Amino acid sequence: MSDLPFTLDQLNILHAISTEGSFKRAAEKLYISQPAVSLQIQNLERQLNTPLFYRDKRKARLTETGQLLIKYCERILNLCEETCRALDELNALQSGALIIGASQTTGTYLMPRLIGIFRHKYPQIAIELQVHSTRKISWAVADGRIDLAIVGGEVPPELRVNLDITSYAEDELALILPPSHPFSSLDYIQKEDLYRLRFIALNPQSTIRSVIENTLTQNGIDSSYFKIEMELNSIEAIKNAVHSGLGAAFVSVSAISKELELDMLHWAKIDGITIKRTLSILLNSKRYHSSATKIFKEEILEMFLNNSPSIKNVNL
Repeated sequence: MSDLPFTLDQLNILHAISTEGSFKRAAEKLYISQPAVSLQIQNLERQLNTPLFYRDKRKARLTETGQLLIKYCERILNLCEETCRALDELNALQSGALIIGASQTTGTYLMPRLIGIFRHKYPQIAIELQVHSTRKISWAVADGRIDLAIVGGEVPPELRVNLDITSYAEDELALILPPSHPFSSLDYIQKEDLYRLRFIALNPQSTIRSVIENTLTQNGIDSSYFKIEMELNSIEAIKNAVHSGLGAAFVSVSAISKELELDMLHWAKIDGITIKRTLSILLNSKRYHSSATKIFKEEILEMFLNNSPSIKNVNL
């Protein structure tokens, strides 16, 4: 296709200008002169027979045509990067990088252990972990900025068509109490006892809180009658508050293994009720999956499941 009206160099320069906001900063980023940047854009505009920027001295602003082209430009450059990665990995897994995403609790307590296993076996692979809400992580996978993710929340419906979503494991949510609490001497508490507790809760937007409330509702418990002492957005803060005797809380079992081992917290089982949430693996169904991504999914995740009592296998 030798008659294309643009080159990869021109697209790379266009992307740099759009990202940096000016011709000057784009030139500095690409280590070329500003006149060279201007000349390439002028040639591109002549080849396309349309202006791509409004000539504004304060900032490089894209025209409507420029905005359309930049969308395809980003996809083309991302595909070029994927191609280079695939070629680099053709012979053997000697080097490379892996970008992993996770929702908050999973990223804080589960992912470091998984990454530790992976790095022990494949020290030559650089790993980056990004931890955000399930929604942000899902978008990052869909946009190709993250190779693989594990999330515990609901994936936005509009992204499902572009994602491979695989149920990975069940993560149990435990009711924790300070060891000094009267209920800590009981093997099980009754569901009616929940109304007698003071609770430290995650903020109302938390996906874990939604899972807890929905499960309790299905078991005839109306959590709107719970005594909520405080709402926090940090699992560590919640654990510390419970340990200090400020109340009870529901947290992921994966987040309290150390505290249970040291008898810093008590896991109070509720008679007849088990609260679980499903962790899911997200991959972009439209993109190339590197060897490192495949190994992490097919080898490391399965290995961890077989050696982790707190995480139950669903379907890998």
